[in-house]
Amino acid sequence: MTTMPYVNIFTKDIKKLSKFYIDVFGFEEDMSLRSPIFRGIRTSKSYFGFNAPEAYELLNLSDKSNTKGIKFFLNFDVRSMKEVDRLVALSVKRGAKIVKNPYRTYYNWYQAVLTDPEDNLFRINKRLPGKWKSSDWNK
Repeated sequence: MTTMPYVNIFTKDIKKLSKFYIDVFGFEEDMSLRSPIFRGIRTSKSYFGFNAPEAYELLNLSDKSNTKGIKFFLNFDVRSMKEVDRLVALSVKRGAKIVKNPYRTYYNWYQAVLTDPEDNLFRINKRLPGKWKSSDWNK
């Protein structure tokens, strides 16, 4: 089976953005991964990698460094609806912006949509008991 141990994010400020995710979600930096152009933080099952702009050239992506638009978003699953609400408030306190306040989805999750201090999109989710039906799709 293929695994996905890292999700890497290009950032203007690897220190500030990695600290945002450490402060909000309680992740830890893996100091053995630290370099002048990279920070890695450990989640329960994977790592976030934060790449400084210099990594574009290192990876032969110089022509892509000004790409605009949302190309991905991160999802964080938590244990309760209260935890969603708490982390939304903490995220905003640390510089995030709310895109959509916490709400119950048609697929029976409680989630909020935010952007981090560099406008990367992320969601905080709590999957609720019960199943959604495909017939609920258009509701």
